[in-house]
Amino acid sequence: MEEKKFDLNSIIGFVLIFGILIWIMYQNQPSDKEIAAEKAKKELVAKQEAQAKADKTKTAAAPVAATPGDTVQLANLQKTLGGFAYSATLPSAKESFTTIENEKLKLVIANKGGYIVEATLKEFERFKKGSGQLVELIKNNNSNLNLQLLTTDNRTLNSKDLYFEPTLEKIGADQVLSMRLKAGANEFLEYKYILKPNDYLVGFDIRSQGLNRVLNSAKPIDLQWDLKTYRNEKSIAYENRYGQIDFKYEESKYNNVSSHGQGKEETPVKVSYVAFKQHFFTTILSTEKPFETSKLQSDDLVKDEKIDTVFTKQFKANLPLAFTNGEIDYKMNLYMGPADYKTLKSYDKNFEKIIPLGWGIFGWINKWIFIPLFGFLSSTIGLSLGIAIIIFTIIIKLAMSPITYKSFLSQAKMKVLRPDITELGEKYKKDPMKKQQETMKLYNKAGVNPMAGCIPALIQLPFMYASFQFFPAAFELRQKGFLWADDLSSFDSVVKLPFTIPMYGDHISLFPILAAIAIFFYMKMTSGDQQMAAPQQEGMPDMAKMMKIMIYVSPLMMLIFFNNYGSGLSLYNFISNLITIGIMFVIKNYIVDSDKIHAQIQENKLKEPKKPSKFQQRLQDVMEQQEAAKAQNKRK
Repeated sequence: MEEKKFDLNSIIGFVLIFGILIWIMYQNQPSDKEIAAEKAKKELVAKQEAQAKADKTKTAAAPVAATPGDTVQLANLQKTLGGFAYSATLPSAKESFTTIENEKLKLVIANKGGYIVEATLKEFERFKKGSGQLVELIKNNNSNLNLQLLTTDNRTLNSKDLYFEPTLEKIGADQVLSMRLKAGANEFLEYKYILKPNDYLVGFDIRSQGLNRVLNSAKPIDLQWDLKTYRNEKSIAYENRYGQIDFKYEESKYNNVSSHGQGKEETPVKVSYVAFKQHFFTTILSTEKPFETSKLQSDDLVKDEKIDTVFTKQFKANLPLAFTNGEIDYKMNLYMGPADYKTLKSYDKNFEKIIPLGWGIFGWINKWIFIPLFGFLSSTIGLSLGIAIIIFTIIIKLAMSPITYKSFLSQAKMKVLRPDITELGEKYKKDPMKKQQETMKLYNKAGVNPMAGCIPALIQLPFMYASFQFFPAAFELRQKGFLWADDLSSFDSVVKLPFTIPMYGDHISLFPILAAIAIFFYMKMTSGDQQMAAPQQEGMPDMAKMMKIMIYVSPLMMLIFFNNYGSGLSLYNFISNLITIGIMFVIKNYIVDSDKIHAQIQENKLKEPKKPSKFQQRLQDVMEQQEAAKAQNKRK
């Protein structure tokens, strides 16, 4: 037998790949100068927020009557605003706010600008359960909604600087707030907010009346909407990874603007909705009449996780509103709530498309298998989320066990044929083409398909990838604990480190360690059979040495990259590998009989060879053509 030698080239290859990954991650780290600049910027933002909060408190406590200084400002405002001077004389021309709320939402709308300055989700807390800090999508001037108005005398006005008059009424069970920016008694621009009971969806209409003489209708009005998203989850890196702008366009197309590092822009047309999506919460602006054009921009605000801990993304949207018969009339909705698949789907507006379930077959597996099954276990039966993940994993792995059996059976057959293949290798050592032809004939004669072991493995890959998409998007896991993990949607830190390890983090998560150990034993258990089954091909790397390397590399990669992932996904991988080890043990020791397989193959060899499959026939034809060409070249 050929002596097994240490393959230094394979080791060098893996070291280089690992080194490249580390280099790429370090390239994205900011310089000291950038860190200092970001720190200064953060301090400035903090001062501005504190001042804004103080000003708001002072204003809320102030009497309604205008001061002499206000009167002077109103007079100046009248001179500046032309056709909208009427609005500056209204009682609304002061810093005042109107609150509307239901069981789920609390919204505060300002007279100045007429837009939402506070949006609080009353059922959800930031960071961890029991923190007492409710999730606030909008607060302290982190969001703006502005209409850029072009007047007939070619001046540009911004609605965010003008005062709207509020009128709040109750129509049935709904609260209806009309905010009117008046240019005269019956001439106005109106924002209308409609809040239904127990709902995250807010009706939001924009219309104008009698503004033909004031506004230039030759060009659309630019609706400028922006949001700087607050951090709401324990892991800022994990939350930031899933923050992006999602949009629906051209009736049935969907896409996103995702930025990591530098900002990114998109300009889709015929846009039906725009979603400013965070990891587990989202704000969606949808319209019955699509926006003809748009400009969407996403900027990553997290350069250094130690410094940038307040905001994650800066989202901006420019959405032109077209005139119809000289007026603006758009029926829209604002969704402000959880990025939960079932909740979003219930509105029948395709909002659920913003949940990243994966493309093609991966999305189908999540949509038609994972979501219904997990929903049944967690909601219908009412299991705790950790137990639901375990049972969910058991069901998936048991359903895949016939495929695992097929894969192991193929390995067992190849293992039986290994001596014959080795003999052919020695016999045709100097003629690789002839060796391949004879090997294919041996497979056909023995009734063994060398591809049979690969196909089951390929079938399982989509399910594995689908799980990587499903668990990070599962809103149900947020702030749900299991064993030592207090939040299955975030990492399960058991030790806080006094320093940060590049790529790993400043903590140690336990579930990834358990998953890595399970992967190690699984690969140790199966690598021997795979090495015995896979014949060494001339000119190819030694698979035995490659498998030995992978036994240690795979658990290491699990430790590094899953330390900051959600513990629910790590729990799934841990249980999944434990079950696979159990299934393989049962198949190997109680189901597959190597002696029977050997006897069957020897019996097959005595029979007439089966007609090769189309794939095998094509492969054989190619080999014969190559052999003929080689022989012809030798004669020349």
